[in-house]
Amino acid sequence: MEKANYMRLRKFKPIPLIISFFTIAAIVLLIVSVEEFHEGVKGAIVLIVSADPEIMEITLRSIYISGTAAALAIIWSIPTGLVIGLGDFVGKGFVKGIFNALLGIPTVALGLILYLLLSSSGPLGFLDLFINPLGVAVGQAILITPMMISFTTSAVEAVEPDIKDLAKTLGASEVEAAFAVLRESTSGAALAVMGSFNRAIAELGVAFMIGQNVRGSTRVLTTAIAMETGRGEIALSIALASILLVIVLSISLLTNLLQRRLQ
Repeated sequence: MEKANYMRLRKFKPIPLIISFFTIAAIVLLIVSVEEFHEGVKGAIVLIVSADPEIMEITLRSIYISGTAAALAIIWSIPTGLVIGLGDFVGKGFVKGIFNALLGIPTVALGLILYLLLSSSGPLGFLDLFINPLGVAVGQAILITPMMISFTTSAVEAVEPDIKDLAKTLGASEVEAAFAVLRESTSGAALAVMGSFNRAIAELGVAFMIGQNVRGSTRVLTTAIAMETGRGEIALSIALASILLVIVLSISLLTNLLQRRLQ
């Protein structure tokens, strides 16, 4: 009897049973996920078509904050990129390397640094930028500065050197010659601005760390998506994510069209 039981145990192979169990479980989870996603998409369509006030408010605030960030970054990034692109100084390659390296800075890390600086107990707390839309815009402007400088520098360096020499020959000063080069690289600078705006509106770390996702004040698309997903509001999350994708893809499409015209 014991021998017969031993033989049955030897014939029993648990691996196929385990595989079958996990396969069935995966199928069940997939069905549930698909149904949840389908319901979420239907709810998202209703919210978007009905122009839900909360969604419209968050969308407009996101565009405003990121647009302000891009405008602020232009103030110091375009001149800096112009100086680096036209300059011929010791350490130019090192400076360019620093800005190129900062292109991939984690937004959460930058957000933490800015939080420590701008919070009420931080050294710059007196500026009152913490939990403030302007503070979020400033943080995003700092985030996109390396991108805007690097792209502007590349655009300026791509301009023929003869342009600057010709301007000087015609009696232009150093500053006027630099503006002549900038005019020739306007399209490249525009690409830098559009790419930087995309980077700003799609980031999460700075917006969350500085803005704290306050409803009616600093809540933007990315922070709202993260919060609503955590709360299980899938329809609202999909609606917000869809709008964010449309904005980012539209800007990317415009950028590609501009690049084709330049070629």
